Amino acid sequence: MNRAIIFDSSTLISFAMNGILDILRDLKKVFNGSFLITQDVKREVVDIPMTITRFKLEALKIQHLLDEGVLEIANVEGIQKNTKEILNIANSMFEGKGKDIKLVSAGEISCLALSEILSEKNILNVVAIDERTTRMLVESPEKLGSFLEKKMHTKIISKKSPPGVPQMQKERGNNFEFFKKFKIIRSAELVYIAYKKKLVRMGDGKLLDALLWAVKFKGCSISNEEIKDIKKLG
Repeated sequence: MNRAIIFDSSTLISFAMNGILDILRDLKKVFNGSFLITQDVKREVVDIPMTITRFKLEALKIQHLLDEGVLEIANVEGIQKNTKEILNIANSMFEGKGKDIKLVSAGEISCLALSEILSEKNILNVVAIDERTTRMLVESPEKLGSFLEKKMHTKIISKKSPPGVPQMQKERGNNFEFFKKFKIIRSAELVYIAYKKKLVRMGDGKLLDALLWAVKFKGCSISNEEIKDIKKLG
């Protein structure tokens, strides 16, 4: 494995709910790398939904991709330890009404934990995440505080220093800078790549527009302006 895309639950759910999971099969053929998920993500997109009638079909489709080997569960030493540490950092970065704000859950953070481990092994990787908070944590943590203030209607205090023992502070450094090292991609960019490589053939010239709006309506954090910009590239 020389490069990988690590999939969070949000991106897989977006593809599943839009009925376009087959795109991943074709994307992997041209990607020439691994499509990975963590055990935490599998729990969120397969194990739990399999017990809920409403979501069972999507869960079965994702399980089929696992059975085929399109998606692989990453069995890498240190994921759980890294997940716990990064989760502790993320959920201690902002304070509102005198309490730490829980920003993220184990699923998306396990993807960042895996990314950190792969990067240490010099394996190029990107994390596919549609969920807005985690993406802002990585791409623009300085703006996340303002976003939270508007969302929660309360004063938010940013805490850049890592929590815990001095050793963690030494290893992780500034909270905001720590998260900026991760690379993020969304389902919107993935469907754009599939469109450009002609992996999806349907429609009458409106396909790209349909794909982008479909993933937006199923949870991809993308603005109307960003959709316009991507369509210009197409």
